[in-house]
Amino acid sequence: MNIILLGPPGAGKGTQAQRLVERHGLKQLSTGDMLRAAVKAGTPVGLKAKAVMEAGQLVSDEIVSALIGDELDAMGAGTGAIFDGYPRTAAQAESLDAILASRGRKLDHVIELDVNEDALVERITGRYTCATCGKGYHDTFEQPKVAGTCDKCGGHEFKRRPDDNEETVRTRMAEYRAKTAPILPIYEARGIVARVDGMADMDAVTASIEAILA
Repeated sequence: MNIILLGPPGAGKGTQAQRLVERHGLKQLSTGDMLRAAVKAGTPVGLKAKAVMEAGQLVSDEIVSALIGDELDAMGAGTGAIFDGYPRTAAQAESLDAILASRGRKLDHVIELDVNEDALVERITGRYTCATCGKGYHDTFEQPKVAGTCDKCGGHEFKRRPDDNEETVRTRMAEYRAKTAPILPIYEARGIVARVDGMADMDAVTASIEAILA
């Protein structure tokens, strides 16, 4: 089973991908993670990518495709994949089709976590964590039982990510829509796109995804 999981930052895509990994033995293929790993390992593709990045240029579709091909080969035919952050353009979608077909694979599902932008802004801008242990909290949905004291470690210092602000979230949403717009019609024409309510409870989102896969 091979899946593209779509959703803007903050939609809960990472959580759902991890649950799919645990439940179905799939492997999450994030292009960013794969690039960093290949560069660190000094693989032939990694060396090409390193040279491009050190020159201040964007890594080409050809390099990314080679990375994905290498990863699929290493996984073996019996393991399915979750594609995260790829494809982002019609050309990349076409390339992915070729990569999969050459290995006797195909895309089974394209699942998008549908979100309400205003609600997502509230979800993300309200997030903060304990500076000591990293436990997460939220201004509206999950505050410490004792104000100013972490439930987990008893710490009193908390922090917020500097990019968890409304302007950044709305910019990310606009970028996401711009990037997914070219590829969704391709997969919709094949009848493999499904959308779930990304604003629902995490377990409800998981249940909706499982129903699609079933």
